[in-house]
Amino acid sequence: MTRLLLVRHATTDETGKRLTGRLPGVGISPAGALQAEAAARLLEGLPIAAVYTSPLRRCRETARILAAPHGIDPVPYRSLIEVDYGSWSGRTLSSLRRTTAWRALLTTPSRVTFPGGERLGDVQARGVAACEDLAAAHRNASIVLVSHGDVIKAILAHYLGTPFDLFQRIVVAPASVSEIELPADGFARVHRLNHVAGAS
Repeated sequence: MTRLLLVRHATTDETGKRLTGRLPGVGISPAGALQAEAAARLLEGLPIAAVYTSPLRRCRETARILAAPHGIDPVPYRSLIEVDYGSWSGRTLSSLRRTTAWRALLTTPSRVTFPGGERLGDVQARGVAACEDLAAAHRNASIVLVSHGDVIKAILAHYLGTPFDLFQRIVVAPASVSEIELPADGFARVHRLNHVAGAS
């Protein structure tokens, strides 16, 4: 059995305002650093064998904080990278909410391919494949995967058996921890969802 601890990166100055996507150079904010430290305290008593991270800066910074108490170095893992939002990258959320495509994103995401970017169904496929490949490499261990909101929601939808068109109903807050147990028989169990340090 492998325990996968999926952690969304901590807050940036753009979180909730702009669709950052894969734009370079976006790090976590001072408030985000505090969030990541709180998440690290949630994990510090666990026997973490490895920390894998999206290669984007905000995830790498979060991963370093999570990994520090365990004395390990985070490993960049390309399949955990943010959705390629194409020409939507860098746009404000308020401007995107006024588009016809935004409604499709909320109601039928399985049909959405971002203009010049990635198909959401492919995001789920690569995220689940990453989980299963890393679980196979770390049998009987606990590992941390630091990624992005939509990527983690897509992964959780798969393991919860939630239809993909409903995946936007899953909430994954910045610096939250979600836990999936992947036994060798492949029958997954979700033990925690959107666990935020200090939340009741």
